[in-house]
Amino acid sequence: MKPLSIDEQVALLMHGAEFGDDQIRERMAQELRERLKEGRPLRVYCGYDPTAPDLHLGHTVTMRKLRLFQELGHQAIFVIGDYTALIGDPSGRDRARPRLTYEQIQANARTYIQQAFKILDPERTEVRYNGEWLAGMKYEDFIFTAAQVTVQQFLARENFARRYEAGDAIWLHELLYPLAQGYDAVMLRADVQIGGTDQLFNLLVGRKIQEAYGLPPQVCITFPILVGTDGKLRMSKSMGNYIGVDEPPEVMYGKVMSIPDEAMPNYFDLVTRWTPEEIARIKAAIADGSLHPMEAKKQLAWEIVDIFHGREAADAAAEHFRRVFQERQLPQEMPVWELREPVNIVDLIHAAGMTRSKSDARRLIQQGSVLLDGIKVTSIETVVGTEKEAVLRVGNRGFLRLVPARE
Repeated sequence: MKPLSIDEQVALLMHGAEFGDDQIRERMAQELRERLKEGRPLRVYCGYDPTAPDLHLGHTVTMRKLRLFQELGHQAIFVIGDYTALIGDPSGRDRARPRLTYEQIQANARTYIQQAFKILDPERTEVRYNGEWLAGMKYEDFIFTAAQVTVQQFLARENFARRYEAGDAIWLHELLYPLAQGYDAVMLRADVQIGGTDQLFNLLVGRKIQEAYGLPPQVCITFPILVGTDGKLRMSKSMGNYIGVDEPPEVMYGKVMSIPDEAMPNYFDLVTRWTPEEIARIKAAIADGSLHPMEAKKQLAWEIVDIFHGREAADAAAEHFRRVFQERQLPQEMPVWELREPVNIVDLIHAAGMTRSKSDARRLIQQGSVLLDGIKVTSIETVVGTEKEAVLRVGNRGFLRLVPARE
C-alpha cells in the first residue's frame, strides 16, 4: 500500500464506521489521528467468541478492518474469547444466550484461526485467548474492575431496558461480559478496539476500565451489522441466512446472488476490498441506470468468492451460475433451503411449503411439473442428496435453492 497521510489513513480506517452519535464519531476520529501522529505501530484488536464452529461473512467485517490496519503497518490482535464465550455477549439480545460448555467452546475455537487467516496476514497477526488472563484473574482485580461501572449504566442499555420493562429476567452473569471484555483491553494494552455497532457499550466500558488501570483509553471503531441473505435480519447461522467463509465457491456465489438488491450497498461497504471511491462509482452507476443491479451483484459475488477461494474459483462459480441459473431462465432471487441429510422429494416439497399437502406434491411429480436442476423428477421415491447445490422447481412459479448445510 502506498504511503498515506494521517488524514487519509483516518478517512480510510473510519470508512463505513457507525456510532449512532456524531460527537462520539468525531471524538474517536480525533483520538485515532492523535495516536497515528505518535508514529508507532498501534495495537489493534477485535475479539471473537467461538459460539459456533464456522465463521461467516458477518465476522469478516471487522477482520477486513484489522487487515487494513495490518497493511498500514500496525499490529493486529485476533482474540478468541474462550472465556467471554462462557458468559455469552448480551449485546443486541432480548434474552440470555444459551450457555456453552468449555469443551464446546474449545472445539469451535480450533476452526476459527484457520478461517480467519483467509482474511488476516498470518505473519502479522497476534493470536490470543482471553482465558490466558481471565482464568487467573484475582478477585481483588475483579472487584476493582466491577467498581468502574454502575448498575444504572447497564440497565440503560436498550436491550436490558426492554427486558427490565417487560419483567423478563436479566441474569447477573450477563453484566459481567463488558467487564471481562474491558479487562481484555487492559491486558492487551490496546490502542484501538474494533467491533459491531451493538458492541459500542462494551467498547466504551473498556475505555473506563483502561483509565482506571492508568492506561490511555482505546479508540473505539464500530461498524454496522451485516444483513443476511434475506436482506433484513443480521447474518446468523441460527437464522439460516448466512454465507460461510468456508463454503464451496459456487454455493457462496449463489448465496450472494440471492440477496435483495437493496441489501447490496451494505455488502459493498462491509465485506469487499473495494475502495470508497470504487464503491461510490458503483452506487452512482446503479442510481443513474448505467449499471444494472444484476451486473453489480455479479461483480459483488465474484469479488467475495475471489477473496476466499481465488480468481479461478470465482470465474468457475460465475460460469456455474450462468449455466445453471441464467440459461434456464430461473429467477435470480429465490428462497434458500439447507439440506442437513438426504430427504424424499415429496417430504421436501411439503416441508418447504411449496404445496399444501404431500398429496399435492405427489400429483405434481406425476404430472411432470417438478424439476431438479432442470431435470424432470419422474418418481415420488426420488431422494435429494446433500452433495451439491441444486434448484428445485415446482410448477411454474415455485423455486427453491437447495444448499448443503454447514455443520
